[in-house]
Amino acid sequence: MPFDPSILRSNPRRRKIIAVLEAALEAVDPFLAVQQTLRRQEDLLSVGGQRYDLRRYRRILVIGAGKAGAPMTQAVESILGDRIDDGLVVVKTAHGGPTERVRIVEASHPVPDEAGVRAGKAILALAAEATQDDLVIALLSGGGSALLVAPAPELTLADKQNLSKTLLACGASINEINVLRKHCSAVKGGQLARAVAPATLITLVLSDVIGSPLDVIASGPTVPDQSGWEDAWALVQKYDLADTLPSAIVNRLRAGLRGEIEDTPKPGDPSFAQAQTHIVADNRLAAEAALAKAAELGYNTLLLSTFVEGEAAEVGRLLAALGKEVLDSGHPIPAPACLVLGGESTVTLGRESGKGGRNQELALSAALALQGIGDVTVVSLATDGTDGPTDSAGGLGDGATVSRGDSLGLSALDHLRRHNAYPYLAAVEDLLLTGPTRTNVNDLMFVFVEETTDRRPQTTNPQ
Repeated sequence: MPFDPSILRSNPRRRKIIAVLEAALEAVDPFLAVQQTLRRQEDLLSVGGQRYDLRRYRRILVIGAGKAGAPMTQAVESILGDRIDDGLVVVKTAHGGPTERVRIVEASHPVPDEAGVRAGKAILALAAEATQDDLVIALLSGGGSALLVAPAPELTLADKQNLSKTLLACGASINEINVLRKHCSAVKGGQLARAVAPATLITLVLSDVIGSPLDVIASGPTVPDQSGWEDAWALVQKYDLADTLPSAIVNRLRAGLRGEIEDTPKPGDPSFAQAQTHIVADNRLAAEAALAKAAELGYNTLLLSTFVEGEAAEVGRLLAALGKEVLDSGHPIPAPACLVLGGESTVTLGRESGKGGRNQELALSAALALQGIGDVTVVSLATDGTDGPTDSAGGLGDGATVSRGDSLGLSALDHLRRHNAYPYLAAVEDLLLTGPTRTNVNDLMFVFVEETTDRRPQTTNPQ
C-alpha cells in the first residue's frame, strides 16, 4: 500500500520507516488471508482442520460486514465460484470492489446511516432463509459494528446514531462501546447466528480488537455474547450517560435489567451448534511482519505489546520516553532500534474539538515530548487507512515536528489541546496518507531510533 510521498520531503531517511509500515499492511492483506485459511479440493472445503462436503449443501450463502469485506468476498468467490448462490456484504463508503456472485453495499462509518440499516435488514432476511441444508459463510472485519445496522424493534436509526456519537466522544474502549451496541441491536451479539440456525455457519474474521475477543469484533454477530444487561447498564453509569443517551435506549436497557426483554444468546445456546469461527489475520501478524522488515533493514527489533490502550496523548508521551531511553541507555535494545506496539488508544473529546484521530493525536503528543531530539521518530498507524473521521492513516512525530510548526506560526500544544492534530500534521508534512487499505487489524505504533554520536537526549524543558 503506497504512502503519500510528502512525508519524505522533510526527512528522506523516512524511506526505511515507510518500508516497514508497508510490510505490516501487506502481511494482513484480506484476500490472501482468506485464501490461506479457506481451502478447497474438489468438493471438500476445509477451514481450521475441519472439512465440509460441499455436495451435502443445497445452497451456499455469503454474508458479512466490515471495511475488509470486499477483498474477503473476492477471495471466497475465487475459491467457491459458481457454487455461491447468493450473498450480501456491507462495507464502508469507498471500500467496495468488483464481485460476481455476492452483492457489495457501501454504508457510513463510524456513525451508521440508512444504507447500513437497509443492508442489515437484507442480511438478516437472507440469513433467515437459510435451512439445515445450506452453508452460510460470514465475513467480518473491523468497522462491522457500525456497518451492520439493525436497530432493536423500539429503536430508530437516529437513536443508534446518537449512541455511536456519544460513545465515541466519552472515551470508552471499543470493548465497552460494543457491549452497548449489542444490547441495542437485533443482529449483534450472536443474533445473526440465531437467524442463520439451523444452517451450517462458517465465520471468517479479520480482527481489529485487542486480544481478538470474538464477541467484540464487529460486535460478535455470529458468536455467543459474554456480556449481559447488567454490563451494559454499568457502562451507562460509568460514563454518566443516563441523561445523555436517547430515552428509548435508556428505557430499553432498564427493561432488560428487569427481565422484560430477552438477552443476547450466550454460550451453550443451540444457535451455535453448527457454527465455527476462525481468525484469518490480526494485529500481531502485522506487527511481526513489521519486525521482520525492520530487521532486514538493519534495525534491532522488539515487539513490546499488542495490548496498548489509554489516552492517545499519554501513550504518545510514553512512546517518546521509550525512544529517549534507547538513546540514553541502549535499553531495552540498542540503536538502531525499531520498537513495535499494537492496540488502540482513545481520545476523550472536550468542548472544543477540531479535526483529527487517535493516531494523529498520539503522534503530535510524541512530537512535543521529542523537541530537539533528532534521532527518534514515533509513528502511529491506523491499519485501515482512516484514522477517526479523516482521510489520514495517522502521523509521525520527531524532534523537528514542533520547530517546523513554529516556523509556520503554528502552536503544536494548542492544536493538541483542541484535538486538532490533522491540520497541524498536514502543514508540517507529518501526516500519513494511504487511502483506504481495505484491511483493518487495529493500530500499530512504532518507535524508530537511529544511531547517533551523542547518545544522551537533550532536555527540552529544563527546570
